[in-house]
This record gives sequence, C-alpha cells and structure tokens, in this order.
Amino acid sequence: MSVKLNEILNVQIANWNVLFTKLHNYHWYVKGQQFFTLHLKFEELYTEAALHVDNLAERLLALGGSPVATFHEILEIATVKDASGNENATEMVRTLVGDFGIIVNELKAGMSIANLEDDETTGDMLLAIHYSLEKHVWMLKSFLG
Repeated sequence: MSVKLNEILNVQIANWNVLFTKLHNYHWYVKGQQFFTLHLKFEELYTEAALHVDNLAERLLALGGSPVATFHEILEIATVKDASGNENATEMVRTLVGDFGIIVNELKAGMSIANLEDDETTGDMLLAIHYSLEKHVWMLKSFLG
C-alpha cells in the first residue's frame, strides 16, 4: 500500500468521524416543521457514518496501515468541518450537501489511486460509499427544492 492510499483512507476516516459527531448535533438540535423528517434522516446518516469509520479503519489495518484514532489527529486532517452549533434546519441540510460533495471528490481520487495500485477491494469499498453519497446528495437537494 502506498503512502498516498494510506493518506486517502485516513482522511476518509477523519471525515466520517467528524460527520458522525456533526450528524448527532443536527439530530439533537434540528427544529421546525421538518423536525420529524430530518431527525430520522440524521440518525440514518450518523449510523451509516459509524459503519464507514469502522470499515475504512479495518481495511486500512488489513493493508498494514494505521488509522487515525484520536480527536487531535481527526481534526488535524479532516477536510469537512465540525458543526457551528447554531445552524437552522435548512443550513444543516445545505452543509451536508457541501460536505458530501467534498467527500465524493475525494472518493473519486481514492478510487483512481486504488486502481493504479491494483487494489480492487479498496476501490470497491470507496465506490460503494460514493454511490451512497450520490443518492444522499440527490435526496437532500430535493428536500431543499
């Protein structure tokens, strides 16, 4: 495994850890007419985020890498930002669309590197996350109108 693939997987682990916390914030603090819809959606997304963290970290370990596992490391390399804590429901959804867009682009780069390294398993894992995010982005954008 290359240093580059190790870095790509660790950024994904960091991002999904940030999103796990951010999505809990959104789940707990969403208010307004869309409360029930978004409260459930955010729970679905943080449950998915937890699976991504674990699967990515275990894949990295299987490749001989070392997944980031402290808040310090996570916040240092994550490319998505933590919640501000005062977003309204619409801002929460818009922020997630942006965050997922960042990750989709990173996943594309990761799939290319995995392909160059003839690592189909990692490429397939990243593709599955990519597919899921594209669907979430479509749904969240539809929610926003």
